[in-house]
Amino acid sequence: MSFAFGIGIGTQNNQGEWLEVFYQQPVITPDNGLIEVAQNVLDYQGGNQAVSVTPDQLKALSDGLRQLGQMEQSALAGKAAESRRPVVVTLLDTDDTASSTPEVYLKLHLISSRQARPHELKLDGIFGLLPNLAWTSEGAIDLNELPERQLKARLEGRTLEVKSVDKFPQMTDYVVPKGVRIADTARVRLGAYVGEGTTVMHEGFINFNAGTEGTSMIEGRISAGVMIGQGSDLGGGCSTMGTLSGGGNIIISVGENCLIGANAGIGIPLGDRCKVEAGLYITAGTKVALLDDNNELVEVIKARDLANKPDLLFRRNSQTGAVECKTNKSAIELNEELHANN
Repeated sequence: MSFAFGIGIGTQNNQGEWLEVFYQQPVITPDNGLIEVAQNVLDYQGGNQAVSVTPDQLKALSDGLRQLGQMEQSALAGKAAESRRPVVVTLLDTDDTASSTPEVYLKLHLISSRQARPHELKLDGIFGLLPNLAWTSEGAIDLNELPERQLKARLEGRTLEVKSVDKFPQMTDYVVPKGVRIADTARVRLGAYVGEGTTVMHEGFINFNAGTEGTSMIEGRISAGVMIGQGSDLGGGCSTMGTLSGGGNIIISVGENCLIGANAGIGIPLGDRCKVEAGLYITAGTKVALLDDNNELVEVIKARDLANKPDLLFRRNSQTGAVECKTNKSAIELNEELHANN
């Protein structure tokens, strides 16, 4: 069984190099019949390929898919045959390291369309395959071709708006998941996984290969690789340390029903029902005073020892400045759990 399939409409620069690709109906684990039709029409011999296709090939693909009963893909292929932009059919036999820009865009679409979750797809080496582009009111433009396009627009009485210069586009230009609110769409990158019921406010940010499980309020930053559990709240200006921002190979996550206060941050994975006081940033090496039910010191440990533990409250002592941790259970019981293998 193949891994993924997509009919994409894209943009190329003047040298014929792919800049970006839009897949309206990407498919993970496609039906074997669909792949067989593609093999017959496109002379696809297997492996991972991004095949540039002609209108005649797309019409033949549409006919073959219609006979197979793949009506949505058939209709898409038929419409793509009329495209003024170049069309690519991307077929991935396995989830291997991508070798082309269309392959990367297909994987990012699969995550944003909730067909794959963060960390489920192999995304090694994608930065070298994503060109840094001007994302404009007229779509993606090669930076070397931007001055000419700007001049052309001015001469025709128009203004070419450059919205960003980046390797990643905003997600909503490609995928708008059901049941979400996003106040500033520029702050959610393609490849983000935004669960149904999530609200992303103006200062919220979700990177690629990261996201939310479901009903969450996001007013802080979800860095690459970080997943936020159902019902959790990230306060304004707070931060999660991802693998691209100093977290190394540790996968940072936030459990269900957690609260990270405004301007706080975490560099450890949190278990369920945890809270971090506003303004407090916890890294793996932060020294934490573990308190019992009577606010008496049990032990001073490093925050990494509390990774993934549920029911924790992290706060800073206003008098001493020490970082403290209390639990809904006895801290002494937690202490015994931490040292059970000593």
